[in-house]
Amino acid sequence: MRASKVIFITSILAMAVIIGLSGCTIIFQKGRRADIEKISQLKNDLNELERAKQELEKRLKDEINNNQVKVEMQDKGLVITFVAEVLFDSGKAKLRQSSLPKLAKVVNVLNTTVADLSVGIEGHTDNQPIKKSGWKSNWELSTARSLSVLHYLSELHVDESRLSAVGYGEYRPVAPNDTKENRQKNRRVEIVILPKTIQKVQQAETSDNNSTPEKNNNSTPEENLK
Repeated sequence: MRASKVIFITSILAMAVIIGLSGCTIIFQKGRRADIEKISQLKNDLNELERAKQELEKRLKDEINNNQVKVEMQDKGLVITFVAEVLFDSGKAKLRQSSLPKLAKVVNVLNTTVADLSVGIEGHTDNQPIKKSGWKSNWELSTARSLSVLHYLSELHVDESRLSAVGYGEYRPVAPNDTKENRQKNRRVEIVILPKTIQKVQQAETSDNNSTPEKNNNSTPEENLK
């Protein structure tokens, strides 16, 4: 009994250290089987992401210094944030030629350091309504931009089974849309590298949400035909 308590306390401390170092979070519950193994796997995942972060910071040094790109650990994983103007002309979803070498630097790390991890591309805009560019809304623009990045990553041989894209429009800002500078921060594309352990947790949650319990059907045959 005492040994089990010691293991549990040690696990809690280990998890606290991992979270403190990484900025990533994951639910840990007392009594869940194989928690020690999960913590060990998470630590391995985070070490892998940390290596990728250091490699990206090295390759994207000029872009980071020029405030074009940001690389940081977040709750959802390792996030590479591109200012939208670095990748696209205003109101457009076609990648600028000058952006391709910058994305290629990211691809090099995706295909080596974290070659077995999933990659999500998220498009974001400010809250200014679409006027002249022909898009129905900021949703369409942000989605088209994330898909443009996805297709370019695919062209550079990132395994397509690893890739996903989503457009959030104006609805996940990182700053108030009250100044020109803040609106520029909100116009962005995020490339998210997802840790294996957190990915498995999300997949399990999705599976649980999609499963429906068996209903107790007390209706008559006639009622079932309605």
